[in-house]
Amino acid sequence: MGNQRVTGSIDTRVSLAKDQKTAPTTLFELASDPSALVRAAVAARPDAPAEALRPLARDRDRNVREVVAKNPASSQGNLLRLLGDADRWVRWAVAANPSVDARIRHVMANAQDKELRGLAAEMTLLEPDLAALLIKDASPEVRERLASHTTDPDVIVALLRDRTVRVRKGLAVNRWTSAEQRHQLAQDSSPDVRAVLVRALELAEEDLQDLLDDRSVDVRRSMATSSVVPEHIRQELENDADESVAEDARRYRGESKPAQDKPAQNKPAPETAATPRAGHRRAVSTRFPGKPTR
Repeated sequence: MGNQRVTGSIDTRVSLAKDQKTAPTTLFELASDPSALVRAAVAARPDAPAEALRPLARDRDRNVREVVAKNPASSQGNLLRLLGDADRWVRWAVAANPSVDARIRHVMANAQDKELRGLAAEMTLLEPDLAALLIKDASPEVRERLASHTTDPDVIVALLRDRTVRVRKGLAVNRWTSAEQRHQLAQDSSPDVRAVLVRALELAEEDLQDLLDDRSVDVRRSMATSSVVPEHIRQELENDADESVAEDARRYRGESKPAQDKPAQNKPAPETAATPRAGHRRAVSTRFPGKPTR
């Protein structure tokens, strides 16, 4: 196919493929080079001519096809072809391409490949009709990924009603949730959801006060070591009835002190350690987070 005109070692041909001064006709010749390294170098060029990328989208080497899938210069036709590639890594690489458009997202959201649907669910520019489709996806993982990434208030409302815990855990890390939605999550029936929430998102004071009395030790331990929990809440947890919670709160507060507040390493530690406070917690109210009021 004419590639005999491009001679030299593999390193030389790779350098030629990467050189911005290389003529398009030479790049086309290099696209059929015997070495996959050379073909991949052509496939990676954002200015690669369509005539060069078209055969590379069908290349026998999966690494070359994956590079084409990530190249912003790839045509929509090439990307659609690569979405049906036999190799999963090639298919998944298409999602990272900044040239993905509504047609590509539609194919991804309707794909049999669960990972492709999950990658579509994480896309910021996801069309409302595709989001509505993914809300009902058979895979909890896909719905969880939609829950953690969506910015659509209607989608968030719908997923709050999802019965699968991992989906609501996805919402518990979504910074686009409203204060009212976070309040609802703070009362979720699953301690896993509440534990994720207190570590990921800032909550209203009322919700934090209720969670101090959470019936789950795991939730209170998550609060004790959360970087988004206010210090006064952590101080209250130092008196928690469960010593593991109290110890975590004391340890975290000690580790998070500014360096200037900590004793220098070359100074001896005080001979008398501070006496731990007796473990006690506020009287538990009749209503727990996650448990409806009667």
